[in-house]
Amino acid sequence: MNHATARLRALAALPFLLALALHLTLFGLWSDRLPDPMATHFSTEGGGRADGWTGLTAFVLLSSGLLLGLGTGWTALVRRGALWGAWLTAGAVGTLMVLLVRDNLDAADAADVVSPLANLTVAAGVGGVAALAGWALARLVPDGPSASEQPGPVETLPLGPGEAAGWSRGTGSRPMTAVGAVLVVAGPVLLLLAPWAVGLVVCAAGALVIGMSQVRVTVDRRGLSLRPALSPWPRVRVPLDEVASARAREIDALAEFGGWGYRVRARRTGLVLRSGEALVVRRDGGREFAVTVSDARTAAALLNTLAARRGRV
Repeated sequence: MNHATARLRALAALPFLLALALHLTLFGLWSDRLPDPMATHFSTEGGGRADGWTGLTAFVLLSSGLLLGLGTGWTALVRRGALWGAWLTAGAVGTLMVLLVRDNLDAADAADVVSPLANLTVAAGVGGVAALAGWALARLVPDGPSASEQPGPVETLPLGPGEAAGWSRGTGSRPMTAVGAVLVVAGPVLLLLAPWAVGLVVCAAGALVIGMSQVRVTVDRRGLSLRPALSPWPRVRVPLDEVASARAREIDALAEFGGWGYRVRARRTGLVLRSGEALVVRRDGGREFAVTVSDARTAAALLNTLAARRGRV
């Protein structure tokens, strides 16, 4: 890890550590003024009146785990241009935790606690201010090298008239797997702290992220296909008769695609699990499809050869 990357990750972790420290400090100072169990879930239809409760020990463990999990995910995946997002997340979530503890102060009965919807506005405001701080701090991190936009040569793989060939390789993202696991764990936490639908959506999102974090990429006589390593679907295909050309090149996930996962941009789509080596297929009409995978040069050469047999390259 170079110095710029280490500095960027430290700046991404910092707001979560600050939010956690403030949360635990206030919880420790106010713990003798809190009901046990304390109100942690509130009804939007009842004006924010409590309808769910959690023991003090469980609450501090779950809330701390949520901040640490979000911080770990942001620290692993952050890029210079998205540092503000880490600060926004930490500021908003940390504020909600502090306001939740404040709302429970000196309550004789947790059932009588009310958490006003205005708390969401306060959290959004603090998150916005924190985002501006993160945006300003990003200037302390040197710019990384920009991704190369120059197309490489169209290479082919020598095959005899009667020869058949295929190529297959697994690719994945450990950070995405970690983020998916954090979301799956955070889902039950949010079932206690937020409307139940939010928790279910977060759990489902986590399962989807985990499923797409490990992918099998295949090139054969049918073209290019991708499928999750853990399930037979959903599949992504680029049929051979739609391949205009294929190349291997380095891509920057954030600069070119705006992040990770299945990405859609104006003239390009792709399954981007990391920055680095990628197979880039140009389709009819000029649109590109990219997938980050090792040995992309071999895959591109074979795809060009197979397409050439059908008069496409």
